[in-house]
Amino acid sequence: MSIELYWGSGSTPAWRVLLALAAKNLPYTSRLLSFSQRETRTPEFLALNPRGKVPTLKDGDLVLNESLAILAYLDRAYPEVPLFGRTAAETGQVWRHVMEFESHGDPAISTVARPILFNTLAENEAKVREGLPALVAELDTLAARVADGPLVGNTLSAADIVWFCGIQYVARAATRPAAASLDLGLWPFAERWPAIVRWAARIEALPGYDATVPPHWREGAVPSPARLA
Repeated sequence: MSIELYWGSGSTPAWRVLLALAAKNLPYTSRLLSFSQRETRTPEFLALNPRGKVPTLKDGDLVLNESLAILAYLDRAYPEVPLFGRTAAETGQVWRHVMEFESHGDPAISTVARPILFNTLAENEAKVREGLPALVAELDTLAARVADGPLVGNTLSAADIVWFCGIQYVARAATRPAAASLDLGLWPFAERWPAIVRWAARIEALPGYDATVPPHWREGAVPSPARLA
């Protein structure tokens, strides 16, 4: 089958799928859509995904949206390299970490990062400051869990991919000019959470990683571990 991936620059769910394809070394046709030009709202794309969202994956006759569903599909359709573990215990642990991100990590990250990245800080500063302790707690927890390597077992999993994209979202927000006035206490990141930096560096070492980075983040905008100090 020939995989096609419809995605948008800056979409962290889309980045998850790009990283999964890189981890599995799967060839695919990139269909990069422009949000500003409303390419996710064209009749052609809405025929594939009526919700008008990315990522959307097409593999032969199969069309699938929702990043976690796509990751699960890719792991069953293309078992090597497995992203959801090789044993029942590993599979359960991977999904636990994924769902903890969805239920706890993502809300904490979004509360702080989204107002900074989407220029709504002025009206949301109180909420950002109120949400900061929850974000710090999630980062502390992640740092403890990745101190010795990946989240589950000894190899990269979907859990690492999901959390990594969230951490890059935090890093991008924390280095934006709007964040400077807040004194969030997230920087220097490498001093406070060195284990996360080491863990992220292993993911960034994936062959093909550079091609997964959101295009509009590439001009020095993605704080890779080397720049998190």
